[in-house]
Amino acid sequence: MTKLARSLNDKALFGVCSGIAAFIGISPFWIRLLFLLTPASPLIYLGLAITLPPDPAPL
Repeated sequence: MTKLARSLNDKALFGVCSGIAAFIGISPFWIRLLFLLTPASPLIYLGLAITLPPDPAPL
């Protein structure tokens, strides 16, 4: 099972959206779009960027 972690390969800023997308199994585009459309997303994104560990086994 895949753990939730920041992606080190496919990242725009910190790899949060790519890590979430890999965990769910969808394209990072949809997660990035969701973060752009959510009003509280900067605070959520920064919180996740600080708390999520980096992916231990990048592809």
